[in-house]
Amino acid sequence: MSAETAAGPAAPRRGLAPLGLKRFLPRTLFGRSLLIIVTPVILAQAVATWIFYDRHWETVTNRLAFGVAGDIGMVIGMLEHDPTPEGRNWTLATTARSTDLIVTLEPDRTLPEPRPPLRGMLERALGKALDERVRRPFAINTRVAHEWYEIRVQMPDGVLSVMSPERRLFSPTSYIFILWMIGSASVLFTVAIVFMRNQIRPIKRLAAAAEALGKGREVQNFKPEGATEVRQAASAFLLMRERIQRQINQRTEMLAGVSHDLRTPLTRMKLALDMLGDGPEVEELMTDVAEMEMMIEGYLAFARGEGTEAVQPSDLTRILNEVVAGARREGADVMLDTLEEDLFLPLRPNATRRCLANLLSNARRHGTRIWVRAERRRGAIDIVIDDDGPGIPAKSRDDVFKPFFRLDSSRNRDTGGAGLGLTIARDVVRSHGGDITLGDSPHGGLRVLVRLPL
Repeated sequence: MSAETAAGPAAPRRGLAPLGLKRFLPRTLFGRSLLIIVTPVILAQAVATWIFYDRHWETVTNRLAFGVAGDIGMVIGMLEHDPTPEGRNWTLATTARSTDLIVTLEPDRTLPEPRPPLRGMLERALGKALDERVRRPFAINTRVAHEWYEIRVQMPDGVLSVMSPERRLFSPTSYIFILWMIGSASVLFTVAIVFMRNQIRPIKRLAAAAEALGKGREVQNFKPEGATEVRQAASAFLLMRERIQRQINQRTEMLAGVSHDLRTPLTRMKLALDMLGDGPEVEELMTDVAEMEMMIEGYLAFARGEGTEAVQPSDLTRILNEVVAGARREGADVMLDTLEEDLFLPLRPNATRRCLANLLSNARRHGTRIWVRAERRRGAIDIVIDDDGPGIPAKSRDDVFKPFFRLDSSRNRDTGGAGLGLTIARDVVRSHGGDITLGDSPHGGLRVLVRLPL
């Protein structure tokens, strides 16, 4: 049974929902934390708004509408009870004196047909109340005047016009509720933003300190702060930095001490071989001693590459020019493209010179011509070194960075070296937070890409 069959068709579907949801989530911790705080508030306010408009608004609006409709129904009843001109005048005067409605009677008028449709919640509530309390044809005009509504009711001898103020039909609590919602949400969002920024600031400082340590730069004025969990992470980072630095120092001292101690017996062996005179055995022994000296020099260079040289702002253009000039003095044919000015970045200058010198020396041993260029690219500086040598097979490009590894090809045949050049170069570049990759050169040989972060 294949792995796909064993997993079953349901296995991929389990990841579809989270992947679709993650697409819409904020990418930063600040954004996600703010979303956690804001989402319940928005949901709570949405529920409160629904309850308010579904319960409070509808109840209050209906009650106010039925009050106005009841007053109109009372006026119509009084007019029908005493239809004489004196009774009509008394009813209108009493209505104006005891209510805030303005009532007029327009004789011999009729309402247009059909009745205009009722728009909005307020007109519908008032229309429902008029249907139940008045039970006569009516029309509602909400645009007759500012803050006034006109209700026209068909009477047997004319049209009764009632002007009602807006406050009789509209409760100001809706404005208060909306302002309260907006104000409380604004205060909550402001407090949440300030609080989350203060909580995330220590995390960003920890991330910056970890990045600086990874680039080999000095981490200054860093101390644990923030929440308890963040302080624990910062304390663990400081302990890790001390352990790494202690291990690097111990390794450097050990390599330097061993290499230094080996020089004394090698010097005695060279003197003894010189005293033995000439001969094939002596020549072979001299060759072995010379190779051992080269290996010891490689050990020392490797140890110095992890030494205590401080990181400082350095001009990479100047370093490249110096290294290329040194390679030309040793007989290398190097083509250096015009470099950009102000290629400044934090570096260990001596270690960087040693790294680039090793790469140029490796290219000079295996090729006849070298091309070098440097350029800025996406927050980093790329240094490209091409040669026209035999190159390195793709399957062996990772192995050549191992200490003392040698290829069984023409690129490593009788060219000297202790097998530490690329190892030292990559060690230096990685101590700056960068990396070295190998590829095919357009000139037929090897391309070395050195990427150093700014």
